[in-house]
Amino acid sequence: MKSYLFPGQGSQRVGMGENLFDAFPDITATADAILDYSIKELCLRDPDRQLGQTQYTQPALYVVNALNHRQRARDTGERPDFVAGHSVGEYNALECAGVVSFEDGLRLVQRRGQLMSTAPKGAMAAVIGLTAERVGEILAENGLSAIDVANYNAHNQTIISGLEADIRDAQPCFERHQGMYIPLNVSGAFHSRYMAPVQADFADFLDTIKFSDPRIPVIANVDARPYQPGQVARTLRDQLTHSVRWLDSIRYLLDQGVQEFIESGPGDVLTKLVRSIRSQYKPAPATASAIAPAITPPPAAVRRNGGAEDAQQTVAAWNRSFPVGSRVRVKGYDDALITKTEAVVLFGHRAAVYMQGYNGYFALDDVEPAAS
Repeated sequence: MKSYLFPGQGSQRVGMGENLFDAFPDITATADAILDYSIKELCLRDPDRQLGQTQYTQPALYVVNALNHRQRARDTGERPDFVAGHSVGEYNALECAGVVSFEDGLRLVQRRGQLMSTAPKGAMAAVIGLTAERVGEILAENGLSAIDVANYNAHNQTIISGLEADIRDAQPCFERHQGMYIPLNVSGAFHSRYMAPVQADFADFLDTIKFSDPRIPVIANVDARPYQPGQVARTLRDQLTHSVRWLDSIRYLLDQGVQEFIESGPGDVLTKLVRSIRSQYKPAPATASAIAPAITPPPAAVRRNGGAEDAQQTVAAWNRSFPVGSRVRVKGYDDALITKTEAVVLFGHRAAVYMQGYNGYFALDDVEPAAS
């Protein structure tokens, strides 16, 4: 199985998207019309030195990521089994999965970048060489309670976020513990409590956008699990102030059996993070179908699929008894199938689960555990 990964802020560079804008002139023209400036000019030449400004960086990355994805689809005709994006890259993952149109995704990213650029001025720093647990301990030991963890990027790379003075003062605290401390070239305290002032305005804008249910599982930054139908706007709102759980997201994908990770965008930041995560990865025992309790009868609640409350109980009961990777029998299919995700509630009332090799959900009413 394969997963596409879409990079976020920090991957931008002048020259990104070369040969892509002319290859997809209609999409490029659509982006220009929405943004009211030339995306090609910004990315290839950056004459006014705006590419490093959040309100320009985020739309530029979204467009280049989207064009990269279209180029790959044109060249290979393949479809990923999962998608994920780092921070603003998550909007590309949602567009790839059919949750949002290219146009609405760009409008969202444009508004997101504009609002984030107006949040209280802050700073961020990368802590390299220490585990996230140790980073948390150092923050607590030194009374640095005004600093949040913005990104759990890898087992030995954590990004912290806060006000400028706090991030500056934290540097010696980490260097005393042999941690490499790298202040980042950003103007805000992204993915922290300091984004809360713009959260309400962004939530209002999210309410103007139509979202569809994912055709491909999209792994959310906020909880490192697939997006739940009907929860897209809420999840994107929460993403502003929550940590990016990239380490757990990649571990989750590895647990699902993903072997190939393809970065769709400029640079190889995510590819390097995946390489680091895989070097420390140990499979989660519960995902192995050989030890899944699939031969036991399902709980009674699994056989109900009435209203919203019943659906929630059904999903909870199923997930307690049947981990991802369980072999099941599905009505209308001769061969046993294997679950690809945890069960979820669709449309507010329907309990369902995604299967390996199929781009769609199966109602739990039609699913039975199969003997090993």
